Amino acid sequence: MSETVHYAIGDVHGEAEKLARLHDCIREDAARLGVAPHFVHLGDLVDRGPDSRAVIESVMQLDGEGVCLRGNHEAMMLNAYSGESGLAEHSWATNGGMQTVESYNRANGETDHWRAAVDRNHIHWLRGLPSMWRDGRLVFVHAGIDPYRFPDCVEEVRLWTRSRIFLNSEAWPQREALEDVLVVHGHTPTDDFEPERQRRRVNVDTGACFGGPLTCAVLAPDEKPRFLHAR
Repeated sequence: MSETVHYAIGDVHGEAEKLARLHDCIREDAARLGVAPHFVHLGDLVDRGPDSRAVIESVMQLDGEGVCLRGNHEAMMLNAYSGESGLAEHSWATNGGMQTVESYNRANGETDHWRAAVDRNHIHWLRGLPSMWRDGRLVFVHAGIDPYRFPDCVEEVRLWTRSRIFLNSEAWPQREALEDVLVVHGHTPTDDFEPERQRRRVNVDTGACFGGPLTCAVLAPDEKPRFLHAR
């Protein structure tokens, strides 16, 4: 098999040990197929879980082996780091940001202000992440799309949407832009900790930070999606 096999990884949320196990599973699966794995991290690397800093380090080291998308939690972290609004900092802190700060403090030492503990190259890297990436019919995005405007969705939709029209892909409008598209996303944890597969979208957020596994979708040419998990 010579064509690209994508491994799309759902919301990590600081679960560094699960991510390490899933990366190992992916490399074993790719070796069995005789391909080089193409990692697609769907965003929300940070917050809530125990070691967001280690997660970012791990994904940054995959440079050249794939792509990482920006999630809404990366957006909140960057807004808080910019310091332009105290409300932004409070919002991030109360949505798992404190756990992220703790992971940087453990690694780099506590400072007078949390920003000084965060590796600057991490911030630079996070600022450069795209909000959507596409390979042919496969569309990778953190939260989802606006079926009425795709591919010209605003970033807020790509990072935050949980709209009923998006989540029910059979109700999407008949548009040429959506013909044969498969949207692969995270952001909305599944109730049963299992990935959700519809004809036109796949959700791989299986609640890794809430006790569920960390999941990736294996997307090989001319094959149905299948899934790998790390618990």
